[in-house]
Amino acid sequence: MALKARLDLRQSQSLVMTPQLQQAIKLLQFNNLELASYIDSELLENPLLDRADPAQNFAESGDAAVGNGEAGLDSRSHDNFQDHEDRQGTDRLTASDTLGTGDSGPLDCPVDSLYGGEGELTPDGAPVAGNHDYSLPYGAGGAGGSGGGSASGEDLPGLDQTLADEKTLRQSLDDQLHLEFSDPMRRMIGSYLIDMLDGNGYLTGDIAEVATALECDLAMVNAVLVRLQGFEPVGIFARNLAECLELQLRDRNRFDPAMAALLANLDLLARREFDRLRRVCGVDDDDLHDMIAEIRLLDPRPGQTADGDPAPPVIPDVLMRAGSAGTWLLELNSEALPRVLINEDYAAEISRGVRNRDERSFLNEKLQNANWLVRALHQRATTIMKVASEIVHQQDGFFSHGVSHLRPLILRDIAEAIGMHESTVSRVTNGKFMATPRGVFELKYFFTTAISSADGGDSHSSESVRHRIRSLIDAEAPRKILSDDKLVELLQKEGIDIARRTVAKYREAMRIPSSVQRRRDKKARAM
Repeated sequence: MALKARLDLRQSQSLVMTPQLQQAIKLLQFNNLELASYIDSELLENPLLDRADPAQNFAESGDAAVGNGEAGLDSRSHDNFQDHEDRQGTDRLTASDTLGTGDSGPLDCPVDSLYGGEGELTPDGAPVAGNHDYSLPYGAGGAGGSGGGSASGEDLPGLDQTLADEKTLRQSLDDQLHLEFSDPMRRMIGSYLIDMLDGNGYLTGDIAEVATALECDLAMVNAVLVRLQGFEPVGIFARNLAECLELQLRDRNRFDPAMAALLANLDLLARREFDRLRRVCGVDDDDLHDMIAEIRLLDPRPGQTADGDPAPPVIPDVLMRAGSAGTWLLELNSEALPRVLINEDYAAEISRGVRNRDERSFLNEKLQNANWLVRALHQRATTIMKVASEIVHQQDGFFSHGVSHLRPLILRDIAEAIGMHESTVSRVTNGKFMATPRGVFELKYFFTTAISSADGGDSHSSESVRHRIRSLIDAEAPRKILSDDKLVELLQKEGIDIARRTVAKYREAMRIPSSVQRRRDKKARAM
């Protein structure tokens, strides 16, 4: 068979990951601190960008109401947007009118894998989905051209930029929390308690308020706290200095009745009343000297030792409050939302002084990148609000009745409801927080697995099933201990279709002994 050259025409589709598209993905998954740092760098590199005056309002205001399964949409949202566009239309400087642009940039192409089936990434003039209370700058509305060599179009990071940073105290505690607890209910309680730590690692506030806020048993909060007090650094989650020192002494196996008496009388140690201390502790001078020396080796501020700088307080991205008629009102937090605009007067002024092709190309690139950033920030804010609104709708039972009413929820449920891709929902829920009447939670904490219903009804959250198993065991009589088979029978009567091995797995994950061990323990306590 003879070899010969041939020209074929083939048609195919592919997604080109341009530098700006890569940066758009990064913007979506940035938390508010990372986004603020990125905006600061853009303000330094792009002379056409300015930080918006907090006193100005560049967009619509209002609330997104979530109730009875729907998100409220105020008709003023689109009207305010259109009025603003009309006012800007006569005197604004746009890339297409003044400097001339090339082909449409990467933000004008459909990217279903990034933002779901919404067509263009930043459609001009599209009304915001929901009437949200946040500011979005629309300084210039030209099409975002494809810029090159700018900060917003940077290539993937080099190897030296991918090295892991040193973990903060909160990151370390979050990692330990996920290793210690397998069920979302206790993880949520643990996350709530982590947020209550001060800069020294002490637990502030009353844990009874935690039980009230989450509508769960106080005994469960205490049980979670006990396990949190075993985390590194040793001494964390103490409620006072004496408890902090006690945790460290227990870790060293040096906590005895004499040490307990010493910690109960730290005021005498501070006043150097050693004679009274000897009598209280029942030790001689040498023993007291050794005990005081051990105390001085302990760390009274374990939180500062573990993290050089105090962990910054969590700034929620979304604020939630109760509305009328059983609805929930959501708004974006202005403190977590960067506000930037394009300095049109400065852009017009320097465009009149352009002298050659290179200067015109530089100005064109900066204006295109500024347009892209403004539009990308708007899309990011809209996407966060859509996801948060749907989560509130899906988990209304939790906000109304407490943690035992968490519904089974996965990323696909939210993605299908709002018409976006699962990867988009995953990026939005990671590192984004919502302030609710029950506390501040990361959006990802509202996702739990499902347990089928025995009667064909709605599925049950694995979280609520675990809660029910513990409730049944806590209420069992000493002479009538519930076996795993009996628990399965009781749960199936309540409409929960669950296997015996699943009950055993949940019981072991909650560190509840078997029925045989529980029977022995209760007999021993009764003797």
